[in-house]
Amino acid sequence: MLLHRPFLDATMAVRVRTPDGAILAADDPSLASRLTSRPAAGPAPRPGLMLHRAAEAQADCHPLSLISLATAKEIERAAGRAVDRRRFRANVYLDLGKAPGFAEDDYVGWRLRLGDTITVDVLERDPRCAMVNIDPDTLETTPDTLRAIARLHGGDAGIYGAVLAEGTVRVGDPVILVK
Repeated sequence: MLLHRPFLDATMAVRVRTPDGAILAADDPSLASRLTSRPAAGPAPRPGLMLHRAAEAQADCHPLSLISLATAKEIERAAGRAVDRRRFRANVYLDLGKAPGFAEDDYVGWRLRLGDTITVDVLERDPRCAMVNIDPDTLETTPDTLRAIARLHGGDAGIYGAVLAEGTVRVGDPVILVK
């Protein structure tokens, strides 16, 4: 059977934690007003917030995002300021030694072994969106991050992968290119 639209049963319902700590169903009529009300301390709310259910996913399209530390540093240099690495939303940050920024692009079409057991099929370069412009702590938007990525590398930074063999990865584990 082929499903054309995702469905959610009660166990898969989307829930949202509001800034005041309440947990509400995504279709709760009070959710939009709670998200647009100004908290006691924090940034002013953005007017015109609308919640909608999309027929297709609105998130990263692959289960694993990897980016090299050299790429992150290159983006910082081009942006002219420090960039919080959480903006890249990567699952794995690669230390590729003396390799230049964006060297992880060369892994597309190959497999990587992370640590002793994890095997990843590297699928494609990671096309970046405006999410990299949002400060994860303040939600302040600074478009220079995405502009730097566009200037440096056509809007791509990092790589997407699919996990072929699961396991545990730890800081300092080796990354081995396999085919």
